[in-house]
Amino acid sequence: MPISKYAIQRKVRIAENGNKQPIFIKPFERRSNEVKAVIMAGGFGTRLRPLTNNLPKPMVPMAIKPMMEHIIELLVRCKITDLISLLYFQPEMIESYFGDGSKFGVKMTYIGASDDLGTAGSVGNARQYLDKPFLVISSDVLTDFDLMKAVEFHKKKRAAATMILTRVENPLPFGIVVTDEAGKISRFMEKPSWGEVFSDTINTGIYILEPETLELIQPNQEFDFSKDLFPLLLEKKEPLYGYIAEGYWKDVGSLEEYRQANLDILQGKVKVNIPGEEINKRGVWLGKDSRVDFTCNLEGSVVIGSNCKIGVNARIINSIIGNNCTVEDGAAIVSSILWDNVSVGQEAVLQENVVASKSEIKEGVYLAEGAVISDNCQIGKGSTVKAGVKVWPYKVVEDGAILASSLIWGEKWSKNIFGPYGVTGFANIEISPEFAAKLGAAYGAYLRKGAVVSTSRDAHKTSRMINRAIMTGILSTGVNIHDYGVTPAPVVRYLAKSGSGEIGGVHTRRSPFDSGIIDLKFFDNKGLNLHPNQEKAIERLFFREDFRRAQMEETGEIVFPVHGFEYYQNGFMSSIDAEAIKKANFKIVLDYAYGSSSRIFPSILGKLNLNVIAVNANLDGAKITKTADEFQNSLDQLSSIVKSLKTDLGVFLDAGGEKVFFADENGNIIDGDIALNLITLLIMKSHPRPSKAGKLYVAVPVTASMVIEQMADIYDFSVKRTKTTIRGMMETAMEEGVVFVGEHTGGFIFPQFQPAFDGMYAIAKILEMMSKKEIRLHQLLREVPPSFMIKEKAPCSWEKKGAIMRCMIEDSRDKSTELLDGIKVKFSKGWVIIYPSQDQPYFHVVAEATTMEKAKDLAGEYRGKIAKWQKEFIAHS
Repeated sequence: MPISKYAIQRKVRIAENGNKQPIFIKPFERRSNEVKAVIMAGGFGTRLRPLTNNLPKPMVPMAIKPMMEHIIELLVRCKITDLISLLYFQPEMIESYFGDGSKFGVKMTYIGASDDLGTAGSVGNARQYLDKPFLVISSDVLTDFDLMKAVEFHKKKRAAATMILTRVENPLPFGIVVTDEAGKISRFMEKPSWGEVFSDTINTGIYILEPETLELIQPNQEFDFSKDLFPLLLEKKEPLYGYIAEGYWKDVGSLEEYRQANLDILQGKVKVNIPGEEINKRGVWLGKDSRVDFTCNLEGSVVIGSNCKIGVNARIINSIIGNNCTVEDGAAIVSSILWDNVSVGQEAVLQENVVASKSEIKEGVYLAEGAVISDNCQIGKGSTVKAGVKVWPYKVVEDGAILASSLIWGEKWSKNIFGPYGVTGFANIEISPEFAAKLGAAYGAYLRKGAVVSTSRDAHKTSRMINRAIMTGILSTGVNIHDYGVTPAPVVRYLAKSGSGEIGGVHTRRSPFDSGIIDLKFFDNKGLNLHPNQEKAIERLFFREDFRRAQMEETGEIVFPVHGFEYYQNGFMSSIDAEAIKKANFKIVLDYAYGSSSRIFPSILGKLNLNVIAVNANLDGAKITKTADEFQNSLDQLSSIVKSLKTDLGVFLDAGGEKVFFADENGNIIDGDIALNLITLLIMKSHPRPSKAGKLYVAVPVTASMVIEQMADIYDFSVKRTKTTIRGMMETAMEEGVVFVGEHTGGFIFPQFQPAFDGMYAIAKILEMMSKKEIRLHQLLREVPPSFMIKEKAPCSWEKKGAIMRCMIEDSRDKSTELLDGIKVKFSKGWVIIYPSQDQPYFHVVAEATTMEKAKDLAGEYRGKIAKWQKEFIAHS
């Protein structure tokens, strides 16, 4: 039937008896008084994120109940009980909660959708159920309109469609509507500018429609009420009316509106059913089995759900506390909304916040105004979440941290930006351009105005993006930049200490171990990693957002130095015996791992008369990260080439140019610990015997093999043990008499050149020593005393690490121990050390002995002790 039939008082209907005689009836007399309702419950709730990341918007609690439940209760009060819910996002959560509707006094039918068809298109999917006038209402509004008055108005006006309207002070975010004296709509406009505001009467998104209107909606096509259906009705001059309703209405379209809507419930501005029992008409509602300590101070209107516990001297003001919540002693909650299963620790302060389900706000936390904590989060003891910050689901803010920007994708926000490996995080997620610019500003603010720092990066496109973001932050503080572009980290570290005028720098790279991680390496004017005190100072500026802002004429400048490689190369060549290397006529295989060293190292090697078989010598940012399997495959390839071409040495130079890994002249891959022993022995054999005037030292981490001391005794060297941190090794390299620092993962420092890992220099220096001693690595291996080392990991939660260390100290009181880094216990023919991982929840357990069996026994014994102590802690707790 064409919709234009609404324009006349009667319409023709073909008789069902088939006589084809017209039957004249009045348009609405055949309708019953019963009205159905369609609940729009398919929204994603994008504007309410992070609260709606794991929850459909209709299920977001409002005064403990889901929004949609308040809508259903309103419909029941208006005697509308035949309901159809249109679902789209996470439909199972809605169906599971409301079931068939009988629990709520309604009959509920659900209709899902595979595509977003718009508001009217979605309702069109339910046309088979809509044989009577029906009301359309969104599940994410809060209102107490008398909907039956609107239905009576619709029927009285014999309307095809009626829009329920209300008046607001600011109509800009809504669709405005103009009606004539009879209520007929003459004009409307969606979300106007102020110049287009011609009414303060807005469309609430609640409609009453005749089923014939559905004929205008094409099946399975996107169709909207405001953009498509209503303009079409106006065009056809069909009876489209507006009913101005009295009462409360709020579109809960933002986090602030959500919190305000809850407070409006508390203040009695909207008529809804508040769960629980009101206590002595005081505006305090208390749920079943909840306990509130008599010292607790409840001010204003407060709703406390079922099975809650409110502790001693807690203070709750104009707030809603969900079911199964705990508020511990001395906590203060002001104008805040807590969902179900939230715990708030002692002396915590919440001020105008929303905290979603199953989140834990620990002791002494301060949540500033407008902070939003999503579900399943943990906010650590004594931490601060600043105003307006949003924490996404399943995030951890560590004890004592200050969270100043929203924590969206990363798993946790630490009180420390700098970790054991510099600043690391997920590319474009944790380390985003915004984060990098802010960190650059904090770094620049730490330095004096007019200072010069260097920036550099690897060849990956994301590294370039982050490097440029850091540069913008630095420049904004009035600090100048020497940008070296794609350059190996050892080169820029060397330039920082060589009189370039730079007082430090930052190198951006893709992690060599994880393709999704970006590393930021900060260093000082000696080329060393920043001291922890310097890192702390930068962190304080970052968290306080205390950045110096240079005036327009004082912002920093960028210079692109052209002689940086030349300075490095000159210093390099002056620090080695090039003639010794030339005489040896070495033939080597060199895998550049697609790194930036391939841009400068070939010219150096060309001056040393080396026959180099270069592998992977082109820049490729997509290949600079290697998994463990890919790394092993590269070493296997290196071994194969060495064997087939019968070269003197095979070297894998990591993409950053810092670490080196070897295959000996027989093609055997040399293990990291053995390589450290070999290179240390080569140093001792090649270096002149120390004079009586001063000792010479080699330095190795506390976890390195005891055979190094045995070899040092033979060659009159002394051994310095260092911490396992990179900064610890670099600092030791600066000490008097130290000629070499090495560690077991391919990092070697030759202090006469620079106090930092430099794989390129290490290769040349090792070749120089091999030439002078006329020896190859496999031959040298025979001179290394035998020993056996075991390395294992013992799982341990973060909070138990300190207690484990205490137990280890107590257990080792009658033994010979070393406490340089972790706890090392020495025995007559071996040792064991346990030390906590700096970034993972486990302990490293390393043991060495004269036989493999003894080493395994030692490691197993102490791994077992850690497990036993943890079980005891659990039992006592």
